[in-house]
Amino acid sequence: MFTEILDALDPSLADAAIARGAALLRAGEVVAFPTETVYGLGADAMSAEAIARVFIAKGRPSDNPLIVHLADVAELDRCAVVDPRSLRLARAFMPGPLTLVLPARDTVPMVARAGLPTVALRVPAHPVARKLLALAGPLVAPSANLSGRPSPTTARHVRDDLSGRIAAVIDGGPCDLGIESTVVDLSRGGATLLRPGVLTARMLEDVLGEPLAAAGAPEGAPRSPGMKYRHYAPSVPVRLVIAPAPPPIDPAGGRRLLLTTARHLDRFPGHDVRLLSEHDLYATFRESEGMGIVETIIYAEPGEIEAGLLDRINKAANS
Repeated sequence: MFTEILDALDPSLADAAIARGAALLRAGEVVAFPTETVYGLGADAMSAEAIARVFIAKGRPSDNPLIVHLADVAELDRCAVVDPRSLRLARAFMPGPLTLVLPARDTVPMVARAGLPTVALRVPAHPVARKLLALAGPLVAPSANLSGRPSPTTARHVRDDLSGRIAAVIDGGPCDLGIESTVVDLSRGGATLLRPGVLTARMLEDVLGEPLAAAGAPEGAPRSPGMKYRHYAPSVPVRLVIAPAPPPIDPAGGRRLLLTTARHLDRFPGHDVRLLSEHDLYATFRESEGMGIVETIIYAEPGEIEAGLLDRINKAANS
């Protein structure tokens, strides 16, 4: 399959690129597009056949549910049963990096929900995504990478993984945030944080007016993406060190890449040291694969890494 590259960065080409992407999606094809978090792999959320193509392109397990992306908060009721709590969160944080897990309506095919009675919904803030969704309608859109690989934050990352496997990539430039959305489950009475992200538990609790429970280990099909299976991992091993002092590094053991917070950038003389950030994490993981290094070490003192970023690092380090 030939994968088209559609330029949405050039203002003179953007409208035509988005219109072409929408036309392919309405025809049942799979098209990658930018969001503020990571690039998504879009397919018609109301077509089981189109959704199946996403699982094939990614090599994604079929019991891993997908997030349905919507153009507007007003569309939530089309796909799910909403209540006052879900509307409070939606109005406070959508469009934006929040996904809500709610009781599903039958409009969303079972294949998108991994057979669950719930559906994960989000309204992205990226202008290209918003325009695309307005033209194409609701889209499932997991990260546009091969399953288990670091999520893509540029169109180049998508091409590296999926060229020849999908119909098109809409190039909207680098993603602003760099890690996936925060996921909150409101389908079981209480409110449960299934996946941390840029939106913190405190921010969400302030709007909800109630505490968020932490998700336990998933049993059976996960309720949200990012809860199960190998995730976010480059081919170069990742080691996380949370300690009061930096780890000793054997200079004879091969070249290492060090990622750390601003406080510790000068504590690793003689090594390739970079600032640890949500925005650059996945791009750095991908770059490390061509650097000839034996290991990426991520160092911080206790409490220095925000929960969303720490979640992604832990999944990469433990894969």
